Amino acid sequence: MTGWRIGMAVGNATLIDALRRMKSNLDSGIPQAIQNMAIAAFEGPQDCIAEHNKIYQTRRDKLIKVLKEMGIPANPPKASLYVWAKVPEGYTSTEFADDLLEQANIVVTPGNGYGPNGEGYIRLSLTIADDLLEKGLARLAGWKNRKKSRSVR
Repeated sequence: MTGWRIGMAVGNATLIDALRRMKSNLDSGIPQAIQNMAIAAFEGPQDCIAEHNKIYQTRRDKLIKVLKEMGIPANPPKASLYVWAKVPEGYTSTEFADDLLEQANIVVTPGNGYGPNGEGYIRLSLTIADDLLEKGLARLAGWKNRKKSRSVR
Protein backbone atom coordinates (compact mmCIF):
# COMPACT_ATOMS: atom_id res chain seq x y z
CA MET A 1 0.00 0.00 0.00
CA THR A 2 1.43 3.34 -1.03
CA GLY A 3 2.33 5.37 2.03
CA TRP A 4 2.36 2.37 4.37
CA ARG A 5 5.97 2.25 5.39
CA ILE A 6 8.10 0.45 7.90
CA GLY A 7 11.67 1.16 8.81
CA MET A 8 14.23 1.27 11.53
CA ALA A 9 16.86 3.63 12.81
CA VAL A 10 20.42 2.63 13.61
CA GLY A 11 23.01 4.91 15.11
CA ASN A 12 24.25 6.68 18.20
CA ALA A 13 22.54 5.13 21.24
CA THR A 14 21.76 8.52 22.84
CA LEU A 15 20.14 9.83 19.65
CA ILE A 16 18.20 6.62 19.09
CA ASP A 17 16.90 6.80 22.67
CA ALA A 18 15.78 10.41 22.08
CA LEU A 19 14.05 9.34 18.87
CA ARG A 20 12.30 6.47 20.68
CA ARG A 21 11.07 8.81 23.43
CA MET A 22 9.86 11.41 20.93
CA LYS A 23 8.08 8.80 18.78
CA SER A 24 6.36 7.31 21.83
CA ASN A 25 4.74 10.71 22.40
CA LEU A 26 3.77 11.25 18.74
CA ASP A 27 2.16 7.97 17.81
CA SER A 28 1.45 4.52 19.11
CA GLY A 29 3.71 2.60 16.77
CA ILE A 30 3.34 0.84 13.47
CA PRO A 31 -0.13 -0.63 12.85
CA GLN A 32 -0.23 -4.41 13.16
CA ALA A 33 -1.35 -4.89 9.52
CA ILE A 34 1.77 -3.10 8.30
CA GLN A 35 3.96 -5.15 10.65
CA ASN A 36 2.42 -8.38 9.31
CA MET A 37 2.92 -7.27 5.70
CA ALA A 38 6.56 -6.40 6.43
CA ILE A 39 7.15 -9.82 7.99
CA ALA A 40 5.62 -11.52 4.95
CA ALA A 41 7.77 -9.41 2.63
CA PHE A 42 10.97 -10.21 4.52
CA GLU A 43 10.23 -13.92 4.89
CA GLY A 44 8.73 -14.44 1.43
CA PRO A 45 10.44 -14.98 -1.93
CA GLN A 46 13.11 -12.39 -2.72
CA ASP A 47 13.66 -13.24 -6.40
CA CYS A 48 11.52 -10.33 -7.64
CA ILE A 49 13.66 -7.65 -5.98
CA ALA A 50 16.40 -7.53 -8.62
CA GLU A 51 13.76 -7.44 -11.37
CA HIS A 52 11.89 -4.58 -9.69
CA ASN A 53 15.12 -2.66 -9.08
CA LYS A 54 15.97 -2.93 -12.77
CA ILE A 55 12.53 -1.60 -13.74
CA TYR A 56 12.90 1.43 -11.48
CA GLN A 57 16.49 2.02 -12.60
CA THR A 58 15.40 2.00 -16.26
CA ARG A 59 12.57 4.44 -15.50
CA ARG A 60 14.92 6.65 -13.52
CA ASP A 61 17.51 6.72 -16.29
CA LYS A 62 14.89 7.65 -18.92
CA LEU A 63 13.57 10.48 -16.76
CA ILE A 64 17.04 11.81 -15.94
CA LYS A 65 17.90 11.79 -19.66
CA VAL A 66 14.83 13.85 -20.59
CA LEU A 67 15.44 16.30 -17.73
CA LYS A 68 19.08 16.70 -18.77
CA GLU A 69 18.05 17.32 -22.39
CA MET A 70 15.70 20.04 -21.11
CA GLY A 71 18.49 21.66 -19.09
CA ILE A 72 16.86 20.77 -15.77
CA PRO A 73 19.43 19.56 -13.22
CA ALA A 74 18.64 16.30 -11.42
CA ASN A 75 20.98 13.84 -9.75
CA PRO A 76 20.03 10.18 -10.26
CA PRO A 77 19.06 8.74 -6.87
CA LYS A 78 20.80 5.53 -5.83
CA ALA A 79 17.72 4.07 -4.16
CA SER A 80 14.37 5.79 -4.49
CA LEU A 81 11.03 5.71 -6.25
CA TYR A 82 11.35 9.45 -6.85
CA VAL A 83 13.61 11.90 -8.68
CA TRP A 84 14.20 15.40 -7.35
CA ALA A 85 14.84 18.04 -9.99
CA LYS A 86 15.82 21.70 -9.73
CA VAL A 87 13.19 24.06 -11.09
CA PRO A 88 14.19 26.40 -13.92
CA GLU A 89 15.34 29.89 -13.01
CA GLY A 90 12.48 32.30 -12.41
CA TYR A 91 10.09 29.69 -11.02
CA THR A 92 9.13 28.67 -7.50
CA SER A 93 8.50 24.98 -7.03
CA THR A 94 4.74 25.60 -6.98
CA GLU A 95 4.82 27.79 -10.10
CA PHE A 96 6.79 25.17 -12.00
CA ALA A 97 4.47 22.36 -10.85
CA ASP A 98 1.48 24.46 -11.96
CA ASP A 99 3.12 25.20 -15.32
CA LEU A 100 3.82 21.51 -15.97
CA LEU A 101 0.21 20.67 -15.10
CA GLU A 102 -1.24 23.43 -17.30
CA GLN A 103 1.08 23.01 -20.28
CA ALA A 104 1.97 19.34 -20.29
CA ASN A 105 -0.72 17.61 -18.21
CA ILE A 106 1.96 16.31 -15.85
CA VAL A 107 1.50 16.17 -12.09
CA VAL A 108 4.64 16.64 -9.99
CA THR A 109 5.02 17.48 -6.33
CA PRO A 110 6.37 20.94 -5.47
CA GLY A 111 9.34 20.62 -3.16
CA ASN A 112 8.16 23.32 -0.78
CA GLY A 113 5.61 20.83 0.56
CA TYR A 114 8.57 19.09 2.22
CA GLY A 115 9.73 22.20 4.06
CA PRO A 116 11.81 25.27 3.24
CA ASN A 117 14.77 23.26 1.90
CA GLY A 118 12.49 21.70 -0.71
CA GLU A 119 11.79 25.06 -2.33
CA GLY A 120 13.35 25.26 -5.76
CA TYR A 121 12.79 21.56 -6.50
CA ILE A 122 10.06 19.25 -7.73
CA ARG A 123 9.63 15.56 -7.02
CA LEU A 124 8.76 13.20 -9.88
CA SER A 125 7.50 9.68 -9.28
CA LEU A 126 8.79 6.52 -10.95
CA THR A 127 5.82 4.45 -9.78
CA ILE A 128 3.66 4.70 -12.89
CA ALA A 129 3.40 2.01 -15.56
CA ASP A 130 6.00 2.10 -18.33
CA ASP A 131 3.52 3.06 -21.07
CA LEU A 132 2.29 6.01 -19.00
CA LEU A 133 5.87 6.99 -18.22
CA GLU A 134 6.67 7.11 -21.94
CA LYS A 135 3.65 9.36 -22.56
CA GLY A 136 4.65 11.57 -19.65
CA LEU A 137 8.25 11.83 -20.83
CA ALA A 138 7.06 12.89 -24.28
CA ARG A 139 4.86 15.56 -22.70
CA LEU A 140 7.69 16.66 -20.43
CA ALA A 141 10.09 16.96 -23.36
CA GLY A 142 7.52 19.19 -25.10
CA TRP A 143 7.25 21.62 -22.18
CA LYS A 144 8.19 25.20 -23.06
CA ASN A 145 9.71 27.53 -20.49
CA ARG A 146 7.25 30.44 -20.72
CA LYS A 147 9.20 32.61 -18.30
CA LYS A 148 12.37 32.26 -20.37
CA SER A 149 10.55 32.97 -23.65
CA ARG A 150 8.84 36.04 -22.10
CA SER A 151 12.15 37.47 -20.92
CA VAL A 152 13.65 37.09 -24.41
CA ARG A 153 10.99 39.33 -25.99
